[in-house]
Amino acid sequence: MHLIQSATKLPRCLIIVLACCVTAAPAIANDNFDVTPDVVYGHKAGMALTFDVITPRENAKNVGVLFMVSGGWVSFWFPPEHVVDMQARPFNNLAALSEEGYTLFLVRHGSSPYFKVPDAVSDVRRAVRYIRLHAGEYGVDPNRLGVVGGSAGGHLSLMLGTTGDDGNPQADDVIEQQSDRVAAVVSLYPPTQLDEYFQLDQQFPALQFDHNLAESVSPLMHVTPDDAPTLLVHGDKDELVPANNSERIFERFGEENVDAELIVIEGAAHGFKGEDADRATRAMVTWFNKHLSAPASRE
Repeated sequence: MHLIQSATKLPRCLIIVLACCVTAAPAIANDNFDVTPDVVYGHKAGMALTFDVITPRENAKNVGVLFMVSGGWVSFWFPPEHVVDMQARPFNNLAALSEEGYTLFLVRHGSSPYFKVPDAVSDVRRAVRYIRLHAGEYGVDPNRLGVVGGSAGGHLSLMLGTTGDDGNPQADDVIEQQSDRVAAVVSLYPPTQLDEYFQLDQQFPALQFDHNLAESVSPLMHVTPDDAPTLLVHGDKDELVPANNSERIFERFGEENVDAELIVIEGAAHGFKGEDADRATRAMVTWFNKHLSAPASRE
């Protein structure tokens, strides 16, 4: 059983998953997709910030979805071709998007323990700006980009959906001149108010940052009427990131008339498995099909 709520109908009402001059490695091809690994969207501390691109060869929608590769605000590497393998859990939810014709961007950020949550937020915002700048090269519409992630990745997805801007036209860096707005968000079991998690900073070193910055990286504090349409999916038995994280930001979305939906899966804990994962995947595909079918009206 699961409960679905719509913010438009009910207006009041980290971390287990997957959750400059630019170079890219050669594309890897299979029968249905091209995989371009290790596209560099920036550098920091002498290291490259990268994403992988999964491009469908047929039935491409001209639409991109960014996946936040983040668990506990750690971005780990995995062979990108696994994403298009429907049998390769936990990636089969992404494979479902590929099968639907979406171009996928697997975005990695600077990881803890060296880099902290504010660094990760800054990195993924830059990734969106880079992808929008080069959208034509990837065959996607820059005004039809979605983002999805779970747990820490869900938090980063919400930060993109609630803090997007139009870029700084005065910036020396052409990437920083670009917008980092996204057109739709799917966030699975996200923490939404980070000052509630500082007691876990030994377990999750990314939380070891100036507590005065907590509000700036808490999506609950950034909800405004121009936020991207957002789907939230949470389990009511989640002990690591309780479901009230999604419930509170869902209520804020309703107060600001943001198009949002909350699905609470009964009995599900942190990180979905089996039929719970399948439900979340179906809801994700439906959400993106609905909200990425046309350019975002605010652009």
